Amino acid sequence: MRAIWKGAVSFGLVAISVKLYSATEEKDVRFHQVHRADGGRIRYKKTCEVCGTEVTTADIVKGFDIGGGELVLLDDEDMAHLPLSSSRAVDVLEFVPADQIDPIFYNKAYYLEPEKIAVKPYVLLRDALRTGERVAIVKVALRQREQLATLRVRDDVLVLNTMLWPDEVRTPDFGFLEDDVHVRPQELAMAASLIESMSGDFAPADFSDQYRAAVQEVIDAKIAGRETVAPPTVEAPEGKVIDLMAALKASVAQARAGHAEAVEPRASAPRASARAETAPPKKTAAKRALKAVPEPEKKATSKKAAAPAPAAKKAPARRRKTA
Repeated sequence: MRAIWKGAVSFGLVAISVKLYSATEEKDVRFHQVHRADGGRIRYKKTCEVCGTEVTTADIVKGFDIGGGELVLLDDEDMAHLPLSSSRAVDVLEFVPADQIDPIFYNKAYYLEPEKIAVKPYVLLRDALRTGERVAIVKVALRQREQLATLRVRDDVLVLNTMLWPDEVRTPDFGFLEDDVHVRPQELAMAASLIESMSGDFAPADFSDQYRAAVQEVIDAKIAGRETVAPPTVEAPEGKVIDLMAALKASVAQARAGHAEAVEPRASAPRASARAETAPPKKTAAKRALKAVPEPEKKATSKKAAAPAPAAKKAPARRRKTA
């Protein structure tokens, strides 16, 4: 990991030199937008809508719309004079019970690593937070903006969680909250029974992104020159009046039956390298597209030189087994 920030955690007269690392990363499959005809990347240029001129970052300033088509312009010099706490300090404001922080306030997580000279006070703060079951409410300046955050302990490391400001959390305003809905005790008891039958301990490793695995399987199949088969789609049930008690009873029975069976570990999506050994590679258009994209002036000669490949029997399409 690479440190993205260096500073100090300050509480009372104690300062702990630390380095900041992103604690999370997105694992989504990323795509580029390309031209279907020749595989060229699609680029977006920044242009002025008034004069049509392409502009650089140095030519761009901030504009605040005050209505009526008028803008207030702010440049770097204007922003430099704004009141902002030190960009190199994590100022502890207070210590609060951990269960008082609603998770809706949490935004992004960072790991804090102590500098060599600050290991002892770092461990002291870590152990004190853990023993007292407290989190520290702090202010920190990240990316030219002051942010509210918490310091808590996870896996023997201090974690800084940036938070939303109170006025950034919306208040739910839905019509059904004003309705007088009566829930019968029998229905509540049956719902509690369903929850109990489906209860367990949270194990993050038990869950996986099946959509990302399916997308990767399609990509691997294209690389290996195999046919792809779309998994069957499950339509969402239409909204309709249901017998709540009957649905709850059926759900409880299903949940209990599921717990009685041996739970098989979730299998990850098969990799193309394993399947490629059993399926003979076929030279498809998708595979040829992986080769160097021809230059625009060489398109004509490339098309003439490419002879159509002899017809080959398609390997039977393989369906992915769902867990």
